[in-house]
Amino acid sequence: MPLFEPVSTLRRYDGQAHVHIHDHAQVMVPLAGRMDLEVDGHALFTDPSCGMLIPAGARHAYCAEPGTRILVIDAPESTGLERLRRFALTPACRTLGSLGDPRLQLALLLDLPTVLSSRRGLDLAQLDAALASALHEPWPTARMARLFHLSPQRFHARLVELTGRAPGGYLRALRLEHAGRMLARGATLEAVAARVGYRSGSALAYALRRDRGVGARALRRPAP
Repeated sequence: MPLFEPVSTLRRYDGQAHVHIHDHAQVMVPLAGRMDLEVDGHALFTDPSCGMLIPAGARHAYCAEPGTRILVIDAPESTGLERLRRFALTPACRTLGSLGDPRLQLALLLDLPTVLSSRRGLDLAQLDAALASALHEPWPTARMARLFHLSPQRFHARLVELTGRAPGGYLRALRLEHAGRMLARGATLEAVAARVGYRSGSALAYALRRDRGVGARALRRPAP
């Protein structure tokens, strides 16, 4: 059924991965834990430092740490809602649950001074495509910034506001995502490391364990 009024619920997550799509928007306000998401092909995350918007109709997969608690506001599309694509959580956000009325909760969020203006967006699809085409090459912030005709400082600030990650962290996550796919297809650790920009297989293995909590061997599909 169509959603005409916002509805909020406090949700707890079990650590399993799920995939969803729905015809209303969702505003995610994390209170504890961390959730990693893929929204229309873009890797994102949300935790108690930053909330985010999942637009209506966006296919999204997510996996949250066990014990993660998020106030989720299901909301019909409305003017201004896109401003919550990414926002910093202030101390006032911790009291959203006590307001009770989802309309008041949304009003508080839309009044935050730290919401991301739609004018500050970056084309993440363009960025991902450029990085993926040359993951083995160096990608300093200045090189990424030139894709959008921005200064390195402004690009850094906009990417952090949009994704919660600095350029180096964003690039590392993309490299590890591609590395995981190649390892799953049977490529050797050394070959994958060279293709995604790591100096050695051991350096890539260390990064996978540190950032994703998984060893390279576990990513390989079992032999048929």
